[in-house]
Amino acid sequence: MQNVSSIDGPGRQRRMAFREPIPAIWDAARFLDAAVSAYQNGHRALAVELIEAAKIPEVGQWGYSIWGAKSPYFQLEKRPRNESGFDARVKQRMPTLEQKRLLHRRDGYQCRFCGIPVIRAEVRKKFCLAFPELQIWGATNETQHVAFQTMWAQYDHVIPHSAGGQNDLNNLVVACGPCNFGRMDYTLEEVSLVDPREREPVRSAWDGLERFLAIT
Repeated sequence: MQNVSSIDGPGRQRRMAFREPIPAIWDAARFLDAAVSAYQNGHRALAVELIEAAKIPEVGQWGYSIWGAKSPYFQLEKRPRNESGFDARVKQRMPTLEQKRLLHRRDGYQCRFCGIPVIRAEVRKKFCLAFPELQIWGATNETQHVAFQTMWAQYDHVIPHSAGGQNDLNNLVVACGPCNFGRMDYTLEEVSLVDPREREPVRSAWDGLERFLAIT
């Protein structure tokens, strides 16, 4: 993925994402995908090994480097916002289950900013139930599986609610945790990001491990 896209103002480069993804993220995704296939075929012990193999430290380091409080990849240039009509704005809300399905059908199970694979929280919860002996999702960063954390599917308001953005699907895109939380509530212009709607979604065979939900 080419990170730099255009010039935004005097000498400012607008980026497609905060940081170029690293190959280890796709390695982790392949391990998890293979774990689902192993589990489907009755090889639970192998699935456990593959889930553990997906705990690649570099994947967590990549994610933390973006959403950390002092991220070197975060560049902010505060800009005036048009406050007119804000009293009439709709209440901010996250998409419904059906809207999420439509978003993933449109965007694929990949971040519209950096392009990495993402996994819905519902799938992650199924992993927690199927593999209770593994440390997949605890209350702290240290107790969360780095691949599930980095690839955590989010639904980002392109125009933030605080800047007058609406809740319709045209203003929502699928994003990974680092890109969504790293951006926080700032506009694309304020953090020098290109509007992801200006380019086609990434298309691949990645299915977000959704087939795992169908396994009884």
